Amino acid sequence: MSFFVEIDHIDRTFPLKDGGSYIALKNIDLNVKKGEFVSLIGHSGCGKSTLLNILAGLDKPTQGGIVLDGRQVTEPGPDRMMVFQNYSLLPWKTVRENVSLAVEKVLKTLPKDERDRIVEHHIDLVGLRNAADKKPRELSGGMKQRVAIARALAIRPKLLLLDEPFGALDALTRGNLQQQLMQICEENHLTCVMVTHDVDEALLLSDRIVMLTNGPESHVGQILDVAIPRPRQRLEVVNHPSYYSLRNEIIYFLNQQKRDKKRKQKQIGAIARNGLEKVNLDIGFVPLTDCAPLVVAKEKGFFAKHGLEQVNLSREPSWKAVADGIRTQRLDAAQMLAGMPLAMTLGYADNPRLPVITALVTARNGNAITLKKEFLDRGVRSLSDLKSVLKDDPVTLATVHPTSMHNLMLRYWLASAGIDPDHDLKLTIVPPPQMVANLSAGNIDGYCVGEPWNSRAIREGLGYAIATDLDIWAAHPEKVLGVREDWTNQHPETHNALVKALLEACEYCDDRRNREEILSLMARPQYMGASADYARPGFIDAYDRGTGEAPESLLRFNQFHVDNANCPGRAEGLWILTQLARWEITAFPRNWIEVLERVRRVDVYGRAARELGLPDNEGNRHPFQLFDGKVFNPDDPIGYLNSLEIGRDLRIEEIIIDPVSESHLAIAV
Repeated sequence: MSFFVEIDHIDRTFPLKDGGSYIALKNIDLNVKKGEFVSLIGHSGCGKSTLLNILAGLDKPTQGGIVLDGRQVTEPGPDRMMVFQNYSLLPWKTVRENVSLAVEKVLKTLPKDERDRIVEHHIDLVGLRNAADKKPRELSGGMKQRVAIARALAIRPKLLLLDEPFGALDALTRGNLQQQLMQICEENHLTCVMVTHDVDEALLLSDRIVMLTNGPESHVGQILDVAIPRPRQRLEVVNHPSYYSLRNEIIYFLNQQKRDKKRKQKQIGAIARNGLEKVNLDIGFVPLTDCAPLVVAKEKGFFAKHGLEQVNLSREPSWKAVADGIRTQRLDAAQMLAGMPLAMTLGYADNPRLPVITALVTARNGNAITLKKEFLDRGVRSLSDLKSVLKDDPVTLATVHPTSMHNLMLRYWLASAGIDPDHDLKLTIVPPPQMVANLSAGNIDGYCVGEPWNSRAIREGLGYAIATDLDIWAAHPEKVLGVREDWTNQHPETHNALVKALLEACEYCDDRRNREEILSLMARPQYMGASADYARPGFIDAYDRGTGEAPESLLRFNQFHVDNANCPGRAEGLWILTQLARWEITAFPRNWIEVLERVRRVDVYGRAARELGLPDNEGNRHPFQLFDGKVFNPDDPIGYLNSLEIGRDLRIEEIIIDPVSESHLAIAV
């Protein structure tokens, strides 16, 4: 679908006097339809006017671009007209002359009588016939703004840009002009983008409201659809059933941003060596194929390159041990399950809330759902086949941790076929290295886990892979780098060095020419040991599902770096939050934007990427879907949750966490 206005991943960076830079806007990705009225709202300093200036061609983006009606915007032009808060009228010219000034400049090829008709028409349009020969000093503020609107509309722009046009007016004048503007826009099918601080104004005028987060690195936090029918009258809008819920949603977003601004006061520890606060680190991992970036960073010298002199990779027996290591501060950092930082921050399984952040996705994909071989002999080759088996036999499946993508995706996969994972079968938790032994002993009938534990069961004739995560959600986040929030506040430069080292290691891992060498490194006893022999399928070789069919070439089965794999995107983090809530692992945070800003640290990732000369953009925040085609809209997570047929009772809480004392307060809503 083509859009009338396409704002394509805009960044705007300003140089500072000290030689540094300030990133005002980051990865602004927004499309506007013809005839749509869009409002930009956010706290002062969030870059609303900067974005409007870029749309007008008065400023240029540092990265990205604007396309208007199929043509790139590179400079000011008559296809866009801006209305400012301060009117910008020439004081020595009359109303007619101020309007005529624009018409004479832009439409000079038209006959004079036609130009005159256009001027008079727009004077009438804004109701200034009786003031046509008056100068600005003889006009009220509202009348001056009407002149500015008439001048803007008279040149017939494709896009009308409004920068707080009514901010300086009294309430009555503002209300009258809003109604007049709305009527003009509807009658002329104008496309408008407006900056405003007024929530009620945005709701009255807009089809969509784009809410921007605080700067630096301001981005689109949420987009709200205003589904109130047009034409609109103020009283009808206020009395509309959805008006106050929409209004509360905007105010709640703004309050989240206010809290976030206060939180961003960071504690910085003392510098040790190499410009870092700490150079000796203990980092936890579980022996799986996707621990490769940690092994590579240590063995190929990436940690040392970035000033981390002594890094101990601590092989952990389970994901519970990883979480405990971070909680007790035995570990400085760890390779974590993608959902673990979010769940630890929200609190799960009677554990107190602990702010944990991630600034790097270290691996995507890499899992499979393995069933015991007996099911294959009975013809179970699909999800529907499995559902038939469940009618007759009790089945127990295992995942590695409640917060893991293995658990969330296995549950999603089952529920998509009408199988309730808590009622129609039994789910249990088993550490990855113990999966094959439990399958062999008959304690479980299958599992969802990462490699090498699927391929080992297949090689030993114990099971087969009925599905891989490429069949369910290709390129989903699987493992992340996790650290305590207070740790990164005390060690920001060390954390930056750690992210850079692992980012380079991830890039090294996705060069398939390095895979044989990497596998030999992982085969060392302190990492995966002999089990690395089973890691070849998907990592190097074609993937054998153990079904008797030819192995498949799955080049993205283990994805470490390509296609912006390392950015901890907030939209996919929001999907994880919905699934944690769906199965009552955690509550769904009412302040989900604030939680995602706090946990999924795109800003920290961006700094590391820029310093390495790598792209630093977050992925698109557009709606996406998994294998079953159900669309996830990151602007309506509650609607998505309510659309899922199988799940537990939805619990929504406001999560307020003190980053210093770790005390917490949950308010049910």
